Amino acid sequence: MSTILRSEPLAPECGVTVHDVQLAEAEGETLDAIRQAVFEHGVAVFRGQSLSPEQHIDLAKRWGGIDINNYFPLTDTHPEIAVVRKAAEQQTNIGGAWHTDHSYDQVPAMGSILVARTLPPKGGDTLFAHMGAAYDALDEDTKREIEDLEAFHTADHVYKEGGIYARTDIGGELRGQDLQTGATHPVVVRHPRTGRKLLYVNPSFTVTIVGRSREDSLPLLERLFAEARNPDHHARVVWEPGTVAIWDNRTTWHNALNDYQGHAREMHRITLTGEKLAA
Repeated sequence: MSTILRSEPLAPECGVTVHDVQLAEAEGETLDAIRQAVFEHGVAVFRGQSLSPEQHIDLAKRWGGIDINNYFPLTDTHPEIAVVRKAAEQQTNIGGAWHTDHSYDQVPAMGSILVARTLPPKGGDTLFAHMGAAYDALDEDTKREIEDLEAFHTADHVYKEGGIYARTDIGGELRGQDLQTGATHPVVVRHPRTGRKLLYVNPSFTVTIVGRSREDSLPLLERLFAEARNPDHHARVVWEPGTVAIWDNRTTWHNALNDYQGHAREMHRITLTGEKLAA
């Protein structure tokens, strides 16, 4: 008999809060139920957790493979854990724009397990957008228009010299800035586990429709981005001490809000191995 989680929606179209689960102990049918909740809702939030770095890594290994992040600083003793931090004196945060992690990889990461370690007194919430809901809301003409299209994704413009991070006060902390990235994916993918159609483009890393110039790609991309930016498809994760969020990069965008100037924020992230995407 499959495990039924006690949960409640985080928002009408995106996200779920899961109760009565200690992630350090989750395995078997409970972990399967958590996976399904993440696949369907895009992001699952767990309160009252006390994951040590070792338990964080063990949870990710029970989930599946771990992708080592090529850019973020890593903890000294646990290279599986990427440090997503902003010091009190810094102005720019990491991830402060709508994006989907690792869409520039040939096999994008499945998602992430993010653990709150240091939080500001207020602010620093993370917004999520459900790409299944965004696709469903498109008009039928647009769905037909994008059905067989592919898009090219890259991170080079973000991390290279002159890119947004290189021009800010966090650029010096980032690793791998000489890497070259690039991958082509369908504009509409089917979730490999649920079969749901998902819009798979994002404004941070999707740069062109295959076969079109950047200039010719932008009108269509901006129409798709506009639907995904519709707040009807969004959920907000308000971080508290002991909060852990697990999200699916295929199903969601996310955006880390940078509204806590003068305060530090540090999160520990493990990225989960994904699988090749198909239309």
